[in-house]
Amino acid sequence: MAQLSTAPPSSSRRTAQQAPSPPAAQSDTADTASQRGSLLRAFRRLWGFVPALMLGLALLIAWQLLATSGSVPRFLLPAPADVLRAFGQAFASGLLPSYALTTLEESLIGFALGACIAVPLGYAIARSGLIRRTIDPFVAASLAIPAVALAPLLVLWLGYDLKPIAVLCALIIFFPTVVTTELSVRMLDRDVLDAARIDGAGRWALLRYIELPLALPGILAGLRTSLTLSITGAVVGEFVVSDRGLGGLLTIASGQFDSALVFATLLMLALLATTLYLLARLIEWRVSYLEEN
Repeated sequence: MAQLSTAPPSSSRRTAQQAPSPPAAQSDTADTASQRGSLLRAFRRLWGFVPALMLGLALLIAWQLLATSGSVPRFLLPAPADVLRAFGQAFASGLLPSYALTTLEESLIGFALGACIAVPLGYAIARSGLIRRTIDPFVAASLAIPAVALAPLLVLWLGYDLKPIAVLCALIIFFPTVVTTELSVRMLDRDVLDAARIDGAGRWALLRYIELPLALPGILAGLRTSLTLSITGAVVGEFVVSDRGLGGLLTIASGQFDSALVFATLLMLALLATTLYLLARLIEWRVSYLEEN
């Protein structure tokens, strides 16, 4: 009778068992490629800022040369170094932070007041033909009256404090917020809205689950612009109403012919507006990320 073979498994089988798993190797390669792609995209974003930085550096050099050439009096055009020195001294003494906090408070209150009225009104105009025909002429007419022209009336009605400046900020951001909200809602896909209505979505369900998520990017973009404009409204109000905030500091510095402090105050205004813009952009990005995930 033939004897059955009891030999151990072949060496080829052991080699196959010891070989690495192909899917794991492919996953490592994909992760490496993804990391390289992320680094490349980050480098391209940074490289995109190089032209702006070069232009800014060229303008600073030209400014420095013009200020030190003697062709322009120093009290009219201080050198960048003098502006930075005045900025550092005013910031360290607490002058710029205290005035900037006042302007920030006025702009945020005015922005909140204007947005709370303008966003619902923009939605109502987009969704109701009757409201659109009734309100649109008055919204358009409001553009013909500069908001700063209403500042003396606001002072008479509300007094010399925060309230007239906050109302002026709200008036300045009102129209762009209404327009962006109306356009964001009116540009929604009609097929999606009709499909939701056919599935039984009521008015509030349609607003909460369909209209608001789809229109939110456009509304947030409009609010981001309005938030920056609120700083302008606060400064304009401070020019007219009182010596509060950075607008009041500009008035004081120009009255004393302190051009370095004037430029330092303008730099503080630019930093404040840029910070608000970036924060609004960060919130907008975060909301979009949460919606996608």
